[in-house]
Amino acid sequence: MSEAVPGIKSAFDKEDEGDVVVTDQRSPRPKDAATLILVRRDAATPRVLLGKRSGGHTFMPDKYVFPGGRVDPHDARAPTLTPLSEPVATKLAIGTRRAPHAFALTAIRETFEETGLIVGRPGEHSGKAPQGWDRYYGEGVMPCLRSFEFIGRAITPPYRPKRFDARFFMADAEDALIDERPPVDGAELSDLQWVTLSDALDLDLPSVTRFMLGEIGERIARPQAPKGPPFLRWTRNGHTTDRL
Repeated sequence: MSEAVPGIKSAFDKEDEGDVVVTDQRSPRPKDAATLILVRRDAATPRVLLGKRSGGHTFMPDKYVFPGGRVDPHDARAPTLTPLSEPVATKLAIGTRRAPHAFALTAIRETFEETGLIVGRPGEHSGKAPQGWDRYYGEGVMPCLRSFEFIGRAITPPYRPKRFDARFFMADAEDALIDERPPVDGAELSDLQWVTLSDALDLDLPSVTRFMLGEIGERIARPQAPKGPPFLRWTRNGHTTDRL
């Protein structure tokens, strides 16, 4: 079930500068994706990790985003030390046939590929690593999903040339990361930095990233308040924002 959220402005009310708009009536089918928002709490003000997308990307070039990317079919086969919590898995299962843990594993793999940061615990995987996971398991680690919070889902509007059905996760960096290594810039993301929520708002952000920063702030300020993940999407009547 989903519950309408009154008073929340859609993250898609305004087109992001630099995006190319589809001009014909056909709309590409959204591809499943996952994003991980790491929150550091080792200073007076919590900070999140953001990086700048390459200017060569056709989707959100030069925008600052959280690490993440498209779900690969092999991600669901990656062994883990701990599963998702039952409430998180239940919410992720709404409206999809894909295994819920696949989304969280995608977020871990993409974070490793884009930043060099390892989300997991020491552990040995004895079998053959799934495609795309050789380097991760080669670090002598295993994914841990228990502490992941599912904090939002958003489907790119139909007028975009590329569309994604993205699930957003949040995790405490001190608990999720295996060590204190700094993030490393790569081909996908550059200028990786830990920034406060207020400083992040001064960066060139996609509207949905700005929306999720507000959701993070709410959860940090009121961690005990029960709240379902917002679900941003387009219907025949326009954009809607519900809570799952």
